[in-house]
Amino acid sequence: MTQLKEGDKAPAFTAEDQDGKKISLKDYAGTKVVLYFYPQDDTPTCTVEACNLRDNYSPLQDAGFKIIGVSPDSISDHTRFKKKYNLPFTLLSDPDKGIIEKYGVWGEKNLYGRKYMGLFRTTFLINEQGVITKIFKKPKSKIHSEEILKAAEIK
Repeated sequence: MTQLKEGDKAPAFTAEDQDGKKISLKDYAGTKVVLYFYPQDDTPTCTVEACNLRDNYSPLQDAGFKIIGVSPDSISDHTRFKKKYNLPFTLLSDPDKGIIEKYGVWGEKNLYGRKYMGLFRTTFLINEQGVITKIFKKPKSKIHSEEILKAAEIK
């Protein structure tokens, strides 16, 4: 699990989005960011989470947030996922896990006694100055946007 804490500077990154365009965290300077990490495109829980963020995109935008999803999937997988579910936000491809490891969301998982390496579903709220204001270590996929908006009211 991540060693990052609320109040830490968000680690810088650059990666390609679903269109092959290079995107950096610094591109979002002066903007609040929802940086959410998810294991795999088009799987049940990841789809529920992405669609919850899509369905509540307007209130999240109204609260000043830009949304960036990150997974180890390929650019072409992201392109299909984004199109299939009409996702209005950026998806970054991180197949070498550079961003995933910087944010500390890759590690040993345990499913029914079977241990394997995988991505921990985690969301970071980053303020306009690039500081992490909230970390959701186990976001509730069906109501994740509500969790984000509630946390944003507190800050």
